[in-house]
Amino acid sequence: MELQLSFVPKGGGTVTLVGLPNSTNLQENQPAGFSVFTFSVKSTSSIPSGYPVIINSSPLTKAFRLLYNLPTTTVVLTGNPVLDFETTPNSFDLQIYVTDDTGATDLQILTVQLVNVNEPPVFLDNLANQAVELYITEGSPAGNIYQIQASDPEDLLNTLVYSLTPPSAPFVVSATGTISSSKVFDFETDPRSYSLVVQVTDPKGLSNNGSLIIHITNINDETPYFIGTTTTYSIPEGQAPGTIVATVTAVDPDADGFINTLLYRITTPTEYFTINQLTGVIQIAMAIDREANPFRLNPNITLEIQVQDSPSGGHSNKTLLTFTILDLNDNPPTCTQYAFSISVPETEALNTLIINLALYCNDIDVQSPYNLFNFTGLSGLGSNEKFQIIPPGSGNIVLIGDLNFEAPNNLAVGNEYSLKVAVQDIASPYYTTGTKIGQVYATDADFPFIGITFSIAAGGSTLGNTNIFWIDPNTGNIQLVNYADYETTPKYIFTVQATDPGSKFSTASVTLNILEANDEKPICVPNSYSLTVPVDQAVGTNIQDFKLTCTDRDSGPKSFRYFINSGNINNHFAFSPSSGSNITRLVFANPFDYSGGGDITWNYNLLVYITDDNLLAATPGVVGLVQTGTVSLSISVYVPGLTTLKTTTTPKNIYVTQTMNVYSATAWYIPFVITIGSLLLLGFLCLLLYLLAKYFPCKGSPKPDTEMLIPPGMYGFG
Repeated sequence: MELQLSFVPKGGGTVTLVGLPNSTNLQENQPAGFSVFTFSVKSTSSIPSGYPVIINSSPLTKAFRLLYNLPTTTVVLTGNPVLDFETTPNSFDLQIYVTDDTGATDLQILTVQLVNVNEPPVFLDNLANQAVELYITEGSPAGNIYQIQASDPEDLLNTLVYSLTPPSAPFVVSATGTISSSKVFDFETDPRSYSLVVQVTDPKGLSNNGSLIIHITNINDETPYFIGTTTTYSIPEGQAPGTIVATVTAVDPDADGFINTLLYRITTPTEYFTINQLTGVIQIAMAIDREANPFRLNPNITLEIQVQDSPSGGHSNKTLLTFTILDLNDNPPTCTQYAFSISVPETEALNTLIINLALYCNDIDVQSPYNLFNFTGLSGLGSNEKFQIIPPGSGNIVLIGDLNFEAPNNLAVGNEYSLKVAVQDIASPYYTTGTKIGQVYATDADFPFIGITFSIAAGGSTLGNTNIFWIDPNTGNIQLVNYADYETTPKYIFTVQATDPGSKFSTASVTLNILEANDEKPICVPNSYSLTVPVDQAVGTNIQDFKLTCTDRDSGPKSFRYFINSGNINNHFAFSPSSGSNITRLVFANPFDYSGGGDITWNYNLLVYITDDNLLAATPGVVGLVQTGTVSLSISVYVPGLTTLKTTTTPKNIYVTQTMNVYSATAWYIPFVITIGSLLLLGFLCLLLYLLAKYFPCKGSPKPDTEMLIPPGMYGFG
């Protein structure tokens, strides 16, 4: 291979910048990469020419650079800095130099003249590149809320015009760009936010827009108020502690936007009621005895209930509830004396009143018929033959038979008749005796033995109920006559006294153990609640972190079971765990299917049963019954992002109107007038029929003749 090299000495050629020198106009604020001017390079040398370069600029700037596509070269903008007529020089002289490999050179000038362009005004604050959000606290006085910062490069006086859209919003903007509110906002009644378009316009009509969002924030400035119209309640006496007798509910207009809690309390001094400060549930705290003072004379208890909002503000409201304590037949009749010794002459006349037992007995129940009783069951030697209760039930023991001691029909033993009479309520539960739970015995060495009277001298009461036990004064049988609560008093110790007719007495101590029974219902907090669930709720999610916490005075924490008894359409909801714990959570079990038609219900009202599983039933000596508590839950389904829930069916109202002819008791004359008019009309019709029959008699059909019309012999025939 043969390599041949040739060299061209320097100075052997020429190079020329074609198109230069020259000048060009450039509008201000053009972007980086914008083409300013194009020229080419021409060389007489066989060696390719070199690349042109900008060797200097007047004024000095890095705003220009060369883009090569030889033989063509383009002057473009670098964007650093952006050439602005108002802030940068208006004219530039670019010195462009080129050389080739032979050493030939060329140097030319390109003059760039910056041209002013009318531009719209610009925002100098955050409105320039984002939506500005402002917050106004409700109740704040009207006034300035924001100052717009804007400028027009072409207007040195900055005579800009500002405006707000929509103009109906309660905001105005001044000629200097100050935005002000024109009213005092109320979070509960006004819109919660306003979206405004801020526009700035220069004198030549060019404008620029920014976005302003104003939020109204809530403060605790409203007073909670009670809802519901029931203010009077009637409750039986003797209700066990924990019995729910009423529920008050209040709402707070400030609740929207707050994690707000209403707290309830009873401001009236009372030992008989308590209130759940979170739920407003009112319960019995101490059993109330209608027969005790002050309820014997005044059965009404008035409570003042206060509700107060939180966490701040301290706004409160009050309402009055009146409870009327109803009398029950909870006391047996009692007597001041149960044994009588009466001397009656054997010559006593018949129908003589021997004794009126009603003078010695009483029933402390307040109202009739609970405080009424009678005397029945007269028995013993001489009953109904010698003696009788007249009139029946009155307690009057009357002599009806001969008491002659020498008479053959004398029934007396040792000149004595022994009679027994039962004292009994006339209203249910017809107390004569209570449940027999034991018997005490006593003896008297005196002779003759006349009798011993038994009584309870001390003890045997609880929770203000004085007659838990009753002792038969004649037999010593101890009976339960009122409710015994194991959880309150598991053991009773009381003193029994035996007294003879001579007022000599002896005492004995009686200990009575109450067996536990599963008689307490589970109580859960909260016992009612309202929840919301999105339509796209994930299966297995704990809905709004809702949980139940349950207690039972006679069952352990692992004895609870949870059932949704009603309202769980398509089984969307469940409790986890469903048993074995006193704390459970509401979970979403099955997805909704509104689009496919599987679901049409948007509001679910769940009735939840909580049982205590009757675990005590397996304990020896313990009476077991399953007890059930209830909780009500209201669940609303919503579509996220929508303000209105849509249902798949169109609701409609059907009105049924029933019309009846009813006369007021004061309008007695209406049926009277109708009756008289009917009688007159009937008489007129009868008279008309009579006159028609008299003057227009009816002709019947002809009858056959029974006699000859012409007698024989007349006219010469015969």
